[in-house]
Amino acid sequence: MRNNAIEIAGLRVVRGGTPVIPSLDLAVPVGQVVGLLGPSGSGKTTLMRAIVGAQVVDGGTVTVLGLPAGSAALRRRVGYVTQSPSVYTDLTVMENLRYAAAILGMGADAIRQALTEVDLLAHAGQSIGTLSGGERSRVSLAIALLGRPDVLVLDEPTVGLDPVLRRDLWGLFHRLSRSGVSLLVSSHVMDEAARCDRLVLLRGGAVLADGPLDDLLARTGTADAEAAFLALVDDAAAHDSVTRGAGA
Repeated sequence: MRNNAIEIAGLRVVRGGTPVIPSLDLAVPVGQVVGLLGPSGSGKTTLMRAIVGAQVVDGGTVTVLGLPAGSAALRRRVGYVTQSPSVYTDLTVMENLRYAAAILGMGADAIRQALTEVDLLAHAGQSIGTLSGGERSRVSLAIALLGRPDVLVLDEPTVGLDPVLRRDLWGLFHRLSRSGVSLLVSSHVMDEAARCDRLVLLRGGAVLADGPLDDLLARTGTADAEAAFLALVDDAAAHDSVTRGAGA
């Protein structure tokens, strides 16, 4: 039985001649909710795009469910929600899902189940153009759920949602993980860290820390995820300063 849903070794991504991800190793276990946290520009979206096969990489390997990232065989097995909702604004919610379902070979039952899971069944006939940003994000999530994926890659899925919907979505994420789905969820909201089974903290395209929240708090002697992240950033910056000084 496979222990990891995603395995990354030596990933390197260069953009405009500058390494965005210099060299990154990461594993996402099967059936866990792994939080990918870090400030804007830390490489979260680039990493996620590499995992779903949408990013040109300059080195290393990215394996998803035992196959190279982006393989045709992963089309239904990997769901991806981007930061900007990937929906057609001139169509209704139902029309968007029917279009996606036709591509994936899914039927009406799958559409209804996906809409129910994201609490949008009552809005099925509504035009996307009349929805709020948060509602559009939930349509994107419903589309990602259509194929009943084994892996879900979610780039800031709770942005623009009120506290009740955020709570309900995290409840859904944990129900999915208990059924064996592996989730990689990015966020810049540190209070969502407590909802994850494990945390990966990114800075400058590198993994600053990787482990359960309790381990990170114990390692840094801090009381919450934000304080732990800041402590790790400060330690890394101090190390970089010493290294530069030694090389001068």
